[in-house]
Amino acid sequence: MTLILQSPDFVHQGEIPKTFTCDGNDSSPALSWSGLPKNTKSLVLIVDDPDAPDPAKPKMTWVHWLLYNIPPAVTELPPAVAASDLPAGTQQGKNDWKRIGYGGPCPPIGRHRYFYKLYALDIELPDLHQPNKTQLETAMAGHIIGQTELIGTYQRQ
Repeated sequence: MTLILQSPDFVHQGEIPKTFTCDGNDSSPALSWSGLPKNTKSLVLIVDDPDAPDPAKPKMTWVHWLLYNIPPAVTELPPAVAASDLPAGTQQGKNDWKRIGYGGPCPPIGRHRYFYKLYALDIELPDLHQPNKTQLETAMAGHIIGQTELIGTYQRQ
């Protein structure tokens, strides 16, 4: 089985609707997944933008959302999910605004790509105390048994 991540709100390589950006409600899109590897113990979701600040001259990858220890029995996240509505046991890390939670696309110039990356792990991670992306990736190392991504784009008017 192949791990698949999708959204009813945008198609792979398609435009992310304004409501899920800083120009709208800055809320997370709905996401769903299927095809988890058999020995999956937890899931990690990393949302980032490798085109920051300018797609013509990217200098960094901007992190928009970090979720970890999503239970493998969970198959979706609703749109505009609040921290209090995340699946039991799910923990969050700090995005590059130094905040916990989702921060939507807000590109300063040009059309950026936003990578929603889902990882299946063979362990449940310990409490990492609101890690940044590097700390989360270090904790995941050697435990990824499946991964997939969904890419959306956005350009401010």
